[in-house]
Amino acid sequence: MTTQDAMPPTSPTPSVAAGNGEQGQHDHGAENGHGHAKESLAALTIGSIGVVYGDIGTSPLYAMRESLHHYASHGSAIDPETVFGIVSLFIWALTLVVTVKYVTFIMRADNRGEGGTLTLMALAQRAMGRKATLPFLLGIVGAALFYGDSIITPAISVLSAVEGLKYVTPVFDPYIVWISVIILIGLFAVQSRGTGKVAAFFGPIMLVWFLTLGGLGLMHIGDDLSIFAAFNPWYSIKFLFGHGILGLLVLGSVFLSVTGAEALYADMGHFGKFPIRLAWLAIIFPSLTLCYLGQGAMILAHPETAKDPLYMMIPQSWGVWGLAPLVILATLATIIASQAVITGAYSLTQQAVRLGLLPRLEIRHTSETQLGQIYLPQVNRMLLIGVLALVLAFQTSSKLANAYGIAVTGAMLADTGLFFIVAWRVWNWRLPVVTLVVVPLLLIDLAFFGANALKIPDGAYLPLIFGAILVAIIWTWVRGTKIINDKSRKDSLPLADLLRMLEKSKPVRVPGAAVFLTSDPDTAPAALLHNLKHNKVLHKRNIMLTIRTAEVPRVPESEQLQIDELNEDFGRIIATLGYMETPRVPHILAVARRRGMNFDIMQTSFFLGRRSIKPSANSGMPMWQDNLFIFLSRTSLSPTDFFHIPSGRVVEMGSQVTV
Repeated sequence: MTTQDAMPPTSPTPSVAAGNGEQGQHDHGAENGHGHAKESLAALTIGSIGVVYGDIGTSPLYAMRESLHHYASHGSAIDPETVFGIVSLFIWALTLVVTVKYVTFIMRADNRGEGGTLTLMALAQRAMGRKATLPFLLGIVGAALFYGDSIITPAISVLSAVEGLKYVTPVFDPYIVWISVIILIGLFAVQSRGTGKVAAFFGPIMLVWFLTLGGLGLMHIGDDLSIFAAFNPWYSIKFLFGHGILGLLVLGSVFLSVTGAEALYADMGHFGKFPIRLAWLAIIFPSLTLCYLGQGAMILAHPETAKDPLYMMIPQSWGVWGLAPLVILATLATIIASQAVITGAYSLTQQAVRLGLLPRLEIRHTSETQLGQIYLPQVNRMLLIGVLALVLAFQTSSKLANAYGIAVTGAMLADTGLFFIVAWRVWNWRLPVVTLVVVPLLLIDLAFFGANALKIPDGAYLPLIFGAILVAIIWTWVRGTKIINDKSRKDSLPLADLLRMLEKSKPVRVPGAAVFLTSDPDTAPAALLHNLKHNKVLHKRNIMLTIRTAEVPRVPESEQLQIDELNEDFGRIIATLGYMETPRVPHILAVARRRGMNFDIMQTSFFLGRRSIKPSANSGMPMWQDNLFIFLSRTSLSPTDFFHIPSGRVVEMGSQVTV
């Protein structure tokens, strides 16, 4: 764990436009400077279909099946009223949760074009202050539960697709789990090579998948045209209130149809709002609606197809040559859905590290042109272990469905709470208006959360346990870092006082420049004090460098650096970067030189502090939390690697501190 010189990446935010609703953005993609304008609307829309909608697009594989299974498992007969009610729940869940909540309202809350739970947290904290507890807790809980979703989605999606092989031929039945394991290991193994080339095929494949879903639905709607009664929301209400606990259990399975809706918001920065909204309204929503209507009509006409509605939509007369292509396409779709949540976990972790919520982790860029193409080895290993454990423990997608949903509903609840704060405090909507909009959305979220909570004894406890562990890690890291920084400030010497002391008693001077990294630009870095104490020398040129993280995804280069010449010997650079930007010290220094700061970058040494941390009974944290913080500190990436400093020019000065 480095000293304060290694700079915890959390810091106050510079003045940034808070935004108001759509923030005057041009949704065609040019709004956030990501180069969207260089791509056509069609390309962005198809790209969003591949990346954003993979999770929600694979739901027809299991959502209807699990809903009917929960109903029938309690000895209830599947009559037309039941089918109308369940299909109606699907249609209105897609309408209210996805179309109204995310597409209409939450996607308005962007931070310089970026979305996601941590983006909402940053906007809310900007309005309420960084020390506000509520947005911080909502943000870390939502982020932690997203990781739970990132583990379950690949497991249930790939398993549900591969299970279709047993309908092709029973020979595959004993090997379904192991085929799924091989596919998942291969998926995680290729992550280090980057997904840029493969991602180009994601959109077209998923477009074919959604058109196939819609086509299968159209093919079967004629089986029983009375299925159109499902558009009447009365059937949804009647089913829920007429079946008591059983209705809630089914609602928990219906929620599987909207898992992945949060990706619309989280991936907003990659494609822009308009392409994502266009893809949903023009292709995804109609295709999913047709598919669920078709499944319902088929079940009304042929009740035996309820055991696996999607695969049963292929007519028996088509045989293997009709079913096998659907299984292959479904497998490709689930791999793409898995890739989307894996990439989302990488991006979320990068944001969390830059915001100071997690220790520094190794972040590799897998593309020379696309900044968003990143790979985190530690996160990749964690996800792979979790996914394989779920597949081997649960064996079937039906059993995994019980564990699915609770993490997503929790994350959606967090989004709703943060949206309330943003609409009220950032956009200055009147409280009655905010209440009128948010309370119905909150009630829907609570209904889904309560329905999924009934599955806790059957496996839904797993993502909750995983989320709780991550919340504990984030809370420990933030709390421990604050304790360390507070102790450092008490023992520190103001930089202005040090400069006055050096004027009176000048040490031996050596040629070259020294760069000292520090989290507090007004305090003398510990590495500088150690260098003066032990080496009794001072370089001809000394630069204090502080890197801060803004609560916006990216900061324009013209606004990133504040350069101060303190005297002939000392200069100060305060660099402010967005939480989605990579801090590169050589680049920062090169920009500073172009702006007139005088030093020879080829004769520059970098001085970093390194702490040895010991647990203390009086730290303010329980001993287990002390030990956890120390463990996290030891796993943290060195500042040399994290800030991309040339390792051959780094000098580390050690110290010991208790926490």
